[in-house]
Amino acid sequence: MNPRIARRTLLLAALGSVTAACTRDGGEDVPAVLDPLPAAPAERTSPAPTAIRSIAYWTAMFDRSWDYQIRTGRPASLSKDSWEFYELSYSLDALTAMFRATGTRKYLDLGLEFLENVAGSAVTSRSLPRSQFNDGYQGWPSNENGENGDEIPLYESYFWRYGTQLLVAMRENPQVYGNKTYRMRYDRLLAFAESQVFAKWYARGPQDWIYRERTHMAAHWALISMNLSRLTADPGKRSRYLTVVANIDLHMPGAPKGLKGQLRRNPVEATAYFWSDQWGSFKRPGQDAGHGNGVMAYVTEARAHGTTWTTADMAAFSATLLKVIWPGGTTYHEFVDGSGEDNGWFSDGFVKLGRFDTAVQARLDSHRVVNDQFAANMALNARILRP
Repeated sequence: MNPRIARRTLLLAALGSVTAACTRDGGEDVPAVLDPLPAAPAERTSPAPTAIRSIAYWTAMFDRSWDYQIRTGRPASLSKDSWEFYELSYSLDALTAMFRATGTRKYLDLGLEFLENVAGSAVTSRSLPRSQFNDGYQGWPSNENGENGDEIPLYESYFWRYGTQLLVAMRENPQVYGNKTYRMRYDRLLAFAESQVFAKWYARGPQDWIYRERTHMAAHWALISMNLSRLTADPGKRSRYLTVVANIDLHMPGAPKGLKGQLRRNPVEATAYFWSDQWGSFKRPGQDAGHGNGVMAYVTEARAHGTTWTTADMAAFSATLLKVIWPGGTTYHEFVDGSGEDNGWFSDGFVKLGRFDTAVQARLDSHRVVNDQFAANMALNARILRP
């Protein structure tokens, strides 16, 4: 058995029986967690007309995976192989969401441990015999997933979009940011992310390594750049980060337009969006839902922080999810034009649309493909909807 599948199966044993399967962005079939907790009475809050499950419900669901987070996350964070960090990103996103939803520091502390382990394992590129870069920046090789010891920008950006998101969560929490010990850790990690993640790949060539050839790959860098723009104390760096965000959103270098220019009216549902993962293409079937999670992970955070993404955009993306990709029951389509068959894995992006509309959140409450990351983001959605 693929060890990555085996590790996910450990989580299932902790959470309950398995009734479906999902595929994460890496392409491997991964069992999904199911059998949710018994239905909890919805919180009653006016004026929200739609009943949704409570933060406490989703927190209890997530906490059933706590031992799994430690048992699998800790060795992955110490592995020194960036492919392991790719998978670890899901746990880091979940822990960050749980901290944002509850304010409970055990989630922050474990996420910080993972992030510090990853940063602490970086080595100089010149010390890596198979690196194509051979420069003075720090990073990680990958020998897994068919790689040959090179530095892989996709794996790093996939992880650090959520590494920088954890730093944003720390900065937004006055008690944490004002705590001397947490602040020292935050400062070290921010300096590392600015110099050994963003600056490194930008210096190596933004056209090749930042403005990536697929929408979801560029979206990872848009999220990193947006997060760093909110954290940096350097006006020059902030300007560069915001330029990258604007470029990816509006006028992608080397492509006709940015992400917003990719969007079209969906051919099967007029209220929904259609887009292709290939820049400048509008051909069906368009973006696949699995990788589309990466786009959603970015645009949902971007909307929350007032960039070019609007309420209308979130409504159209929600229609893409609920009317095209997941029209009902256990019917899941592979592509954003409603074609193909898929497995309903929305945990890394589409689930985050629930934070903008109680009706979307209520529909997600009924979703059967539930894992730790899904539960954590549902808790955060509930917190945002009903602060």
